Amino acid sequence: MRHIAVIDIGKTNAKVALVERESLTEIAVARRPNAVVKGSPYPHYDIEGLWEFILDGLKRLQAEFGIDAISIATHGASAVLLDAEGKLATPALDYEFDGPDSLAAEYDAVRPPFAETGSPRLPLGLNLGAQLFWLFREFPGLQERTRTILTYPQYWAFRMSGVAVNEVTSLGCHTDLWMPQAGRYSALVEREGWTALMAPVARAADRLGPVLPEIAVATGLGPDTPVVCGIHDSNASLYAHLVAREAPFSVVSTGTWIISMAVGGAKIMLDPARDTLVNVNAHGDPVPSARFMGGREFERLIGDGPKTYMRADVDAVLARGAMLLPAVENQSGPFQGRKAEWTVEEATLTPAERFVAVSFYLALMTATGLEIVGAQGAVLVEGPFAENAAYLDMLAAATGRPVEAVAGTGTSLGAALLYAGPRPAIARGANSRPLQEAALRRYASAWQARL
Repeated sequence: MRHIAVIDIGKTNAKVALVERESLTEIAVARRPNAVVKGSPYPHYDIEGLWEFILDGLKRLQAEFGIDAISIATHGASAVLLDAEGKLATPALDYEFDGPDSLAAEYDAVRPPFAETGSPRLPLGLNLGAQLFWLFREFPGLQERTRTILTYPQYWAFRMSGVAVNEVTSLGCHTDLWMPQAGRYSALVEREGWTALMAPVARAADRLGPVLPEIAVATGLGPDTPVVCGIHDSNASLYAHLVAREAPFSVVSTGTWIISMAVGGAKIMLDPARDTLVNVNAHGDPVPSARFMGGREFERLIGDGPKTYMRADVDAVLARGAMLLPAVENQSGPFQGRKAEWTVEEATLTPAERFVAVSFYLALMTATGLEIVGAQGAVLVEGPFAENAAYLDMLAAATGRPVEAVAGTGTSLGAALLYAGPRPAIARGANSRPLQEAALRRYASAWQARL
């Protein structure tokens, strides 16, 4: 057993990665944008386009390297409704669609309290319960046609193996459907008559069975290739550390969302108005978490612009106190409803200075999230922002704690570990004090004072 293929579907991009089991490194990857279909009956995920991409990626990787097992990780806040034949009962709704907001008052009257679910009330379809509530009322007969509700990673596991299950890391991702402390479905599920529709709950590392015969034929996979249940993508990043570290520590998973998860931190009262929540890790344990759409903000602010800078650019930003104040994406995160503003004329910044200032802003937003969930110990940064030195330096200065850029891609490696098994250690990245720590701390204090 050498190679584990990981189906990794993020909100912005999808990929099929091949992870070498012993070294836990990606040796090959296929990527494509994860575009939303804007047509009728509402914006929805391109399920069949993704399926064709997945099969093609598996076929190519099997032909070149060989695949010994398949694991899965996807973004949260999503589910797929199946009919009696195992087909889509309705397209998989995009969680950024605002349709569920039209029934917000009615939904608020029936959703469980934050104390029960650890799930804050979020706009759009970010609460999976709100999606289901809207769908079943907006489309008469849909609830009767639906036979199975599957969390998103487990839908793809079902397509691969034919086995229908749900899993706690996705159920615990601000869905309103799960009680993290009790480890069971919330009262909303029973109240709305969804209990019989929910697939049985399995563990992320459970092996559901071999690939379906038609999948083996289409991809060249061995007919006995096992399929792992799968996991919510941010929890995949966390899983790699749960099996390798002693608490306390925190993991910052970066991508479209920047999610800060505290393991063994201080006991603290979470404030749902600041987009804190209780995630559920792969072992079923509650994990206080905070989030904001940092990757989306970065794309909006920087896009295809320069992503490099010199020491002089940092000096210029610090000297001028050039700051971006929250929030760019203000429907979620710790500063909801607040309008972003610059403390200097934005046009006076060079592209490199703007990159530095935006990186500082994202780091300070991350530090805020870590603070409000009671994070302690080292801060481990996963994903694209682990390669952004300006972000890492400001995060270290603002938190006053070691910040470690973890080598590799957290989601794929964490998902691969579901099959590869626990490891005593994982690859570690840079862990150094920022050169301008005192000046960075003054900047962070000034940013916080302006709020």
